[in-house]
Formats: sequence, C-alpha cells, structure tokens
Amino acid sequence: MKFHKILPKTILCCLLLFSFTQVASGQFLKKLGERAEKAAERTVENRVDKEATKKTDAALDGVLEPDKKDSNKKKKKEEPKAQANTPEKTGSEPSTASAPGERATENAPKSITIYSKFDFVPGDKLLFFDDFSNDFVGDFPAKWNTNGTGEVVTMNDSPDKWFEIKPGHNVSYIPDVPKLPEEYTIEFDFLGIGLDAKSSTTANLAITVGDENTFVNSGNQVQIQIPINPHYGGSIRVDNRVDGRGEINSAVNSDIREHISRQAHVSIAVNKQRYRLWINESKYLDIPRIVPVGKGISTLKFKVCSLIDGKDRFFIRNLKVAEGGEDLRRTLIASGKVSTNGILFDSGSANIQPPSMGVILQISQVLQQEKDMKLRIVGHTDADGNDGTNLELSKKRAEAVKAALTSVYNIAPDRLETDGKGESEPVGDNTTTDGKSQNRRVEFLKI
Repeated sequence: MKFHKILPKTILCCLLLFSFTQVASGQFLKKLGERAEKAAERTVENRVDKEATKKTDAALDGVLEPDKKDSNKKKKKEEPKAQANTPEKTGSEPSTASAPGERATENAPKSITIYSKFDFVPGDKLLFFDDFSNDFVGDFPAKWNTNGTGEVVTMNDSPDKWFEIKPGHNVSYIPDVPKLPEEYTIEFDFLGIGLDAKSSTTANLAITVGDENTFVNSGNQVQIQIPINPHYGGSIRVDNRVDGRGEINSAVNSDIREHISRQAHVSIAVNKQRYRLWINESKYLDIPRIVPVGKGISTLKFKVCSLIDGKDRFFIRNLKVAEGGEDLRRTLIASGKVSTNGILFDSGSANIQPPSMGVILQISQVLQQEKDMKLRIVGHTDADGNDGTNLELSKKRAEAVKAALTSVYNIAPDRLETDGKGESEPVGDNTTTDGKSQNRRVEFLKI
C-alpha cells in the first residue's frame, strides 16, 4: 500500500528532474555553442591578422631587402638559371642606382626584355654623384643644402644609405651640382613609406631646374611634380617660367601607382629645350620646348609636399647628374670609340641593371647599320677591393654586355670581342665617390 503511494511521487520527481536537466543542458549547450563560436571567430581573426602581417612584412622586405627575398625564393626552389645569374657579393664596390626589384635575379631575363626598348641614355660626363656613403647615419648629407631638415639613414640590415627628407612647409633641398650645361641627365631612386589612403591626395615630389641657387622660385625654371601616394593615380604636373612669366602649366594624366608602390627609379633627360622623364622603364613626358634657352638654368632642387609628419616618410638615394645623354651612335661612328658609365651593374656583380639597356640599344643600332663594323668591349672598375677580383669582374662585365647584344638584339657573336682592365686605367680619383663612379665604365672600340 505504501509502495503504491510512493511510486507516483517518485516518478513525478524523476520527470521534473529530467525536465530540469534537459532545460539546464540546453542552456549549457547553447552557452557552450556561443563560446565556441566566439572562440572560432577569434581564431579566424588571429589567423587573418597573422597572414596580413606576413604579407605586409613580405612586401616591405621586397622593397627594403630584395636580396633577402631572392634568397628565400631560392631556398624553396632551386633553378639552374637563377644560380647562373646570382650576383657575386664581393663587396668590391658600393651599390649604384637600381630600379625597384631589379636585383631579383630570377626576374632578370624578363626585366631585360622589358627594358630592351627603354630609350633613356645617361650622360657620359659625370657632374655629380651621391650615394651618401661618406656621410654618417643621422647627419644631414654633406653635399646638400636646405632650409629645412633631413638625415642619412639605413634600413633594416642593408648597408645602403638613403637621405630621408623631412616634412615641412615650403622646404627645398639643393644638391651641390655644378652649373648645369645645355644637355644633361638626372637619375635617382626614391621610396615612400607610410603613404596610404589617409595620406594627402596631393602628396608629391617636385623636381625643379632653374636659374636661382636659393630656396625661392626662380624667374626662369621648369618644375615637374610627381604624385607619390600609391593609393591615388593622380597626374604629373608640368609648368615653366620664362623671365618670371608662366608659359606652360598643365597636368599629364599618368597612373603611376604601380611604379611608386615600392622603390622607383627616375630618369630625366634635358637636351636644350627638350625635357623627357621616365619612371622605371616607362616614359611619361617628352616635351619639345619647355626649358628656357639662354636664361642661365644652372640649379637642381627637390621639394616634397603634403606629407603628414610622423606618418609619411620619403627617401632619396643614388643621385647622379651627367653631361650629355643624347646620342652615342654618332660618336661611335665618327670616332670609332665611345666610353660610358651609363651601363650599371649590381654591386660586385656582372649582372646588368635593366635601366642600362638604353646604352646597349644604341650600340646595337650602330652595329645593325654598319654591317662590317666589329667592336671590342672593355670593362673597367673602381679601386675598391682586391686587384685580381676587380680584373676578373671587369672581364665578366664585358662578357655580360656582349651577351646582351647577342641575345637581346641578335648581333652576331663573331663581331664582338671582350676584355677587362679592372682598376688599372682610372679616369677619375678613386678616393672620391664621383671619381669611383667615373671609373666604373664600359668602352666600345672599333676593330
């Protein structure tokens, strides 16, 4: 009797307990699911952040440490061609101007092909060269003047030095370039860091040649403004002044974001009134009559505008100014010889830097026109490093030029001989940066 009374109560309690347990379990599982979902979201976010960081670091490494990037690629996949073209790091010479990413030896054949129609030819008489190798890091460069400030810096583990231009209002930078002749070329590398969608759309690099060695605008001048924010296409602005009066003021539509998103190489050729400008291998300006003639154009100036202090950073290196730069072909045909320091190589290497192809293109055109002409190609180096190493390097560089003439421009190999003189025949002072740059040259001699 008692058992029958207790049993329904027990069953009822069990049912209530089971229901409560189900509800509690459901709530627990719901909370657990929510926590698991949040944890999964955090995991995904962390992974995305890590991948983004990796990609950002890789992009910066590609700009600031291209040799390191190449080394990592080679570890992952060994290629015979890449090994054959690998620069020899002898340390015999300081680095010279190079286009962005062109030290990536795996890309060298493709880049040479791209530059095979690059028609810029640097001047053959050096007027000024500064790679800041003689300046102390943290100092303002000795061969420049300014009404603002700036300093020489290095990046990561690279020994190359850059001149960092600091943001300021109406601040100009004037290198100690001798008086500019009627025909000359200007070359340099530039790099922007921190420029992004929050930076000014009007951020630009202004390059001026004028008749005043001061920080004010000249009465006679030509100024080019290159947009340097890689997030905006912009236009290259062009203007000039003749006796204080503006004659040309225009904007050339030029989407150069691809070029300025990393290190860029600028080449300028002034031939009397004519003004041409290239960024990397692409020509953007060819204005036949913009430079004031007979007005004492003598000074080169740089100005960087609309940078945000503390965020946007801008750097220049390897400024080279040389007289000439118009036509080596007539000289070679008329005199039977020509010497140029316009063919550049990676430091301590026979790897030709692709922007040098303008010179080699002109030599090939002479050989294609003069069917019976044969040439001896002679390489020369500066005096840094070991004599024997430099001699061997000069021979390899001459061979590299011959290889470019035969493989890119289809010149018959039996029309070309090569030789190297190392550091034995200097034309400049090997104790100075300018002199060393003059001594690193290639000669073409009719035989």
